[in-house]
Amino acid sequence: MFLAEASIQLVPDGTILIHLLMVALMVVILNRTLLKPINKILEERDKNILGKVDDAKTLLKARDERLQQYEAALRDARTEGYHLLEKERSQALRLKDEKVRAFKENLNQKLAQDIATTHEQEKQVQQQLEGQAKEIADMISGQILHR
Repeated sequence: MFLAEASIQLVPDGTILIHLLMVALMVVILNRTLLKPINKILEERDKNILGKVDDAKTLLKARDERLQQYEAALRDARTEGYHLLEKERSQALRLKDEKVRAFKENLNQKLAQDIATTHEQEKQVQQQLEGQAKEIADMISGQILHR
């Protein structure tokens, strides 16, 4: 019955203002002592994180630029290397062609000299054979005619 005797008061009295003032005072005290320092720490953390994210973006951008410069330099170096290789190859082919041409000319000159020497030897042998044939003919005719 004890509960039945207590009644609920529906009309506010002066204590409600004290309660509201106490809540407001508690909010102000909590805000200054607890919430402001926590909010300050959270803001600093956000600034720190955002600053590091910005730094990371800057570093990534710089890395991408350097990578593009490196790739461009690499392409240029490869192109220059290919040009040098082509130049060396063409010089080597030209040198080989000159050596082959010189060798052919030398070979043709030797061949012409050998042919001329062979013709000279042929003429000499032919003259010797004609001389020997005349001697043999004279000898044969001498034996046949008994001279």
